[in-house]
Amino acid sequence: MVLQQKIGVRSVRLALGVLAGSALLTGIAAAQEQAIQRVEITGSAIKRIAAETALPVQRLSAEVIARTGATNVAELIQTLPAMQGFTVDATAAGTDSGGRVSASIHGIGEDYTLVLLNGRRLAPQGSGSTVNLNAIPLSAIERVEILTDGASALYGSDAIGGVMNFILKDNVQNFSVEASYSQPGQSHAGRQQNISVTGGYGDFETDRFNIMASYRHDERVQVKATEREFAKTAYVPFSHNGTNYVYDRTSTSTVPANVSVTFNDKKLDPIGFSPYLKKNGACPALNFVSLANTATTQNCAFDFASTIEIVPQSKRDAFFSRGTFRLTDNVRLFAEAAVTRLDLTARIAPNTAPFTIATNSEMYRTNVLPYLTPAQAASVKSVAGNYRTYDWGTRDSNTVTDSQHFVAGADGEVAGWSFNTGLTWSRNKFDESYVGGYALNKEFREMLANRSFDPFAPIGAQSAATQELIKNSIFHGTVRSASTTLKGIDGHASRELFDLPGGKAQIAVGADYRQYHYEQSPSAEAAAGLVYNLNPAPAYDLARDNYGAFFELAAPVLKSLELTAAGRYDTITAVDNGITGKKMGNKESASTYKLSARWTPISTVLVRGSYGTGFKAPSMLDIGQPLVNAGFTSGSYTCPIPDANLCRPGKTQYNVISGGNEDLSPEKSKQYTVGVRWEPSKSFVIGADLWDVKMRDKVSNISEQQIFADPVAFRDLFTTYTEPATGNTYWAQKQLSINIGQTHYRGIDWDTTVTNRFGFGKLTSTLGGTYLLKADYTKAGTKDDWTSNLNIFGTDNNVAFRHIVRLSTNLETGAFTNGLIVNYRNGYTDASATVRNLTTNANESLRLHVPSFLTIDWQGRWVITKQASLRAGVKNLADRTPPFSLRSSSGHQVGFDPRYADPLGRTFYLTGNYTF
Repeated sequence: MVLQQKIGVRSVRLALGVLAGSALLTGIAAAQEQAIQRVEITGSAIKRIAAETALPVQRLSAEVIARTGATNVAELIQTLPAMQGFTVDATAAGTDSGGRVSASIHGIGEDYTLVLLNGRRLAPQGSGSTVNLNAIPLSAIERVEILTDGASALYGSDAIGGVMNFILKDNVQNFSVEASYSQPGQSHAGRQQNISVTGGYGDFETDRFNIMASYRHDERVQVKATEREFAKTAYVPFSHNGTNYVYDRTSTSTVPANVSVTFNDKKLDPIGFSPYLKKNGACPALNFVSLANTATTQNCAFDFASTIEIVPQSKRDAFFSRGTFRLTDNVRLFAEAAVTRLDLTARIAPNTAPFTIATNSEMYRTNVLPYLTPAQAASVKSVAGNYRTYDWGTRDSNTVTDSQHFVAGADGEVAGWSFNTGLTWSRNKFDESYVGGYALNKEFREMLANRSFDPFAPIGAQSAATQELIKNSIFHGTVRSASTTLKGIDGHASRELFDLPGGKAQIAVGADYRQYHYEQSPSAEAAAGLVYNLNPAPAYDLARDNYGAFFELAAPVLKSLELTAAGRYDTITAVDNGITGKKMGNKESASTYKLSARWTPISTVLVRGSYGTGFKAPSMLDIGQPLVNAGFTSGSYTCPIPDANLCRPGKTQYNVISGGNEDLSPEKSKQYTVGVRWEPSKSFVIGADLWDVKMRDKVSNISEQQIFADPVAFRDLFTTYTEPATGNTYWAQKQLSINIGQTHYRGIDWDTTVTNRFGFGKLTSTLGGTYLLKADYTKAGTKDDWTSNLNIFGTDNNVAFRHIVRLSTNLETGAFTNGLIVNYRNGYTDASATVRNLTTNANESLRLHVPSFLTIDWQGRWVITKQASLRAGVKNLADRTPPFSLRSSSGHQVGFDPRYADPLGRTFYLTGNYTF
């Protein structure tokens, strides 16, 4: 630990000593922009030259984006060193995310990173603020600007961690076609292909108008867990320090069924067992003797991981169009539309199907009674089977997400003011359908009642007639739909005020109004109970309004020193419940400010800094969600509160019931940045930005690990849940939001770019990264009990990496360009896991060390003619597999963490482009 601290201190001193800059992948472009006209930079409403800004803004040009080989926006963004703590699309398997992928600056959280499209908000997915990056068309992007500093004083809520602004193409006057194909080296699983066309008509400068449009189609083939050695099973043997262990994440919902029995005599504990195991002394195919068995359980356990997909299948269509018209010499009208559709199918393990067993039935006499003691048989209260519908197939969930974003507005110069105003209508809508694996309620119950199939038969033992009945008893149809609609109007203007020693003082003022409307509805089929053991999605109809006004003042007090002050006032109304007609929560107001400075003591050195406050409004569901079923705990636990009527047998998962809190108030932050940038020559740039973010009144909930570790202290967070299929009632964990959390994050963003010109070409290398100094937070549900997830799997089920580094090197030699990208993140201490020691046959608790992960990508580009070019590349040249992890959260994958390592392995791709 002392050695790590010394290394950490040296790293900080080194980063500060070399004065690393904030603009990853920006290189010397900032210096070259001195001659460019003044424009708005993300994080400021005052038009200025990019190099003048006091803000740490990272910029990715279209060419830099192309060099990454990214096939979608999420893939582009989530590999940047400043990004941690986001949602990846692999978690669509087994969650209700709908394939949402997100961005999270500095690991502060996806809810605290504001995503903009051409400077304006998009509709989030859900009732909060998180934008699905799938809504952004990659082929239409001109550049991306990433502000790694809080910006609530300009943009209002949600910008505590920073801002990502996707700036799309404008004034396109040609026509281009691009196609790409990628193929993992191990198999066809995971292959991707896309094609895009972009064209425009009219030159805005000479014709006074321009119309452009871009369309892209993407397809990806799924990857099954069994197609990757590191992910193929939930029963994972491994060695550690010379000892052999087994990590068991198998499920006691199995085929053939396990049974659980409760008794009227409270002196008799509930029991669980596998009739197949009792009869044969071993478990059948795809099953293991559960290592979670206790004195009262003798269950088989199903290897669910062998049936899932670790990368879902998807299709994406994205369209963007923009029209501009010069109304006068100084005023421009514009309209833009971005429309995307993501069609994603996620396949997970066959469904769990608990069922009741009558004590007067043949099923009971054959499969249960022979294994009870006389005392147990005389006191049976209830018997249930815990079955998995393997013969019905995997659970296949198809989610179609439609994102529509329309803006109409004007900008220009009037009476000395530069202005920009617009109307926005934006919606994110998805429909979820079940397309396989879910049994029809009536048919399944009838088959149980008339014994058309035997839930105690092993896999493959059902007759042909039964298989036909099963085929005809699978539900196909919609189960829920949800949408979030944003309506808004905004406007801001800036102008020069008066002379100061360093130049003209400038001011910007602005205001905006937004209305958010979130709806969710279960389908008629789901609400009517057509699907066996399904809890229909709850119905929501929630809305609220946001009003805000701001100012920004830039004062160049000296030629070498500029000070900027900004302030904003926001009002957020209570939540309107369209179903009950009532208002929920409170009307809230928030004032935020930001002070920043830029100092150039000499022409080659820029020193900058800022201090400000921020806030984030709680989501509408955080405020207004009633208690609803939210799935299961990620871990398995023994009964938390002894009660023969409410305990599940042995060690197993329990249901989770989540709900909102009408007394929630906005989360608040204080943050600062201090940065230095040094450019001794046009071929060398180096710099760093130290940032610090503290949050209070953070919305949090107590983790399941804390609750089940001390169920007496958290007795109020247990309730009961009744299974729709059996009518049996068991304990369940409540997950409620409260306003008492705190967090403190600190780190350094750094980079250096070196350019060398040789007789044969130009070599440019950019080395950058984020060095995290602090990732502290109070344990969920506590006010001052601090912990950390820095380089350790924390109680929030996340890891904050101290080192994330990226090296990008490109050699340009005439028509050919070759580039290498090296990505690195350090190792960490894994989640605590219970494993079986195969030597002592006893359970132990282990926290493994997950090793560091380094990948190397190569890309070559050939400019064949002025019109045609070809790119070829290999991602993950060394075919590195994800490091071994025993984490039990964030999806159904076992043996690795899909958030921190790509499971595709070595992947080859080819991209061709032709411009007419």
